[in-house]
Amino acid sequence: MSPVTVYTTDPCPFCLQAKALLRKRGIPFDEVNLVKDPAGRAELIEKTGMMTFPQVVIHGEVVGGFSELRELDRSGQLLELVDRAA
Repeated sequence: MSPVTVYTTDPCPFCLQAKALLRKRGIPFDEVNLVKDPAGRAELIEKTGMMTFPQVVIHGEVVGGFSELRELDRSGQLLELVDRAA
């Protein structure tokens, strides 16, 4: 199991961008597409308090959506978070 999980839906351009950024950095991730899973969406909202997609979780910690992921990448913290021992 990868330390990174990306919760997505369709259509979602920000989901595509988040996955592309992770692939570009060589960071493996698990994708959970909730497009046809209303119960899964409800669970995710309860867990994170967010209703937007994507939602990125690293080592069980919610880091946010694409904007937050991009900022972590730009600051150099993304690889540090992913490489951190769980």
